[in-house]
Amino acid sequence: MNVFKPCNILLPKSSVDMTRWAAIACDQHSSDGAYWQAAEAIAKDAPSTLHMVLPEYYLSTDTTARQDAIDRAMKDYLDAELFDTYENAYLYIERTQSDGSVRRGILGAVDLEAYDYHKGASTPIRASEETVAERIPPRVKIREKALLEMPHVMLLIDDFEKTVIEPLAKRTAAFTLLYDFDLMLGGGHIKGYLVDQDTAHAIDFALEALKIKNPFLFAVGDGNHSLATAKACYEKNPSPITRYAMCEVVNIHDPALAFEPIYRVLFGADPTDVIEALKTALPVKDAAHTHTLVCCYGDTQTTVTLGAVSTLTVTDLQNVLDEYLSRHPEIGIDYIHGEKETVALSQQENTVGFRFDGMKKEDLFPAVAADGALVRKTFSMGESADKRYYIECRKIQ
Repeated sequence: MNVFKPCNILLPKSSVDMTRWAAIACDQHSSDGAYWQAAEAIAKDAPSTLHMVLPEYYLSTDTTARQDAIDRAMKDYLDAELFDTYENAYLYIERTQSDGSVRRGILGAVDLEAYDYHKGASTPIRASEETVAERIPPRVKIREKALLEMPHVMLLIDDFEKTVIEPLAKRTAAFTLLYDFDLMLGGGHIKGYLVDQDTAHAIDFALEALKIKNPFLFAVGDGNHSLATAKACYEKNPSPITRYAMCEVVNIHDPALAFEPIYRVLFGADPTDVIEALKTALPVKDAAHTHTLVCCYGDTQTTVTLGAVSTLTVTDLQNVLDEYLSRHPEIGIDYIHGEKETVALSQQENTVGFRFDGMKKEDLFPAVAADGALVRKTFSMGESADKRYYIECRKIQ
């Protein structure tokens, strides 16, 4: 039996301005208040998913009022009958990214009984990166009261022969176009099609065949903590509805899907002391096994060579930073998508950022199969502007 299936999908009625409706994933721009202020200025009082999510940028503040507003917005939208419902449906999605390339995906629901985020899991659905357990309870408090879920979770399949998603691009004439609009603040363009029943069955058969070929079927590419939260809510309140979570499936071999590093920035730190701590913890012992970092602080960008313990630069960097931060709890850390954003943030006083080469996307499935989940925030699937936007909803109460 497939662990990914059609579900009841809610979309706003045609009277809703979709550009104002769709908001980017809440874990983006986590240190950029200007972005969220601009998004709020666009959404204003119009129906918008922005009114139903809590951007991580605000997590350091008292979020009580925002959480109450989220609950009210969901109830108000349902009471106002804002949505059309597409029952037992898959959506085929074409996302034109900021560089003009088109990323393709299928929206449906994933069975949380087939998912385990713990390192070394043998389930069909596995986390690609370490899941931080402490980050789950605050998210559970939000989800367990929510009437609706909106996905920014993206599941990856290792479909080198392109048997599942890519054939749908040739069948759109048989589908119903449900939305077609520009995304706010440089997010590109997006189209969503309702898949016909024959194609839905073809998707199921193709996924079943792919599952037989591979050690596991899905790696969670984006939204590890969101899916872990859904799992925790299901275990706390099991039901046929809470057992599933809505996600988009994307082929890791889609040419439009790029893997980018997620950089690190420390706030309230002495840059030279941090750099010296890295050199001490990772001395170069063999010139053939090294990592290279670009350390950014103020107007300075300096290249540092470190000894390699792990295959990935980010693994060794994160391990050292974790130990350093345990000795310096006054220092904050953030995980930044994009070189420009990292350099800009690093120009603040007592701030240091780290840039480095990322992993290749074709290495992900073998790495997870062999070693389990990678260190948290190992990679980003594309630039911030190309992350998933909240558009579709599903009732979870």
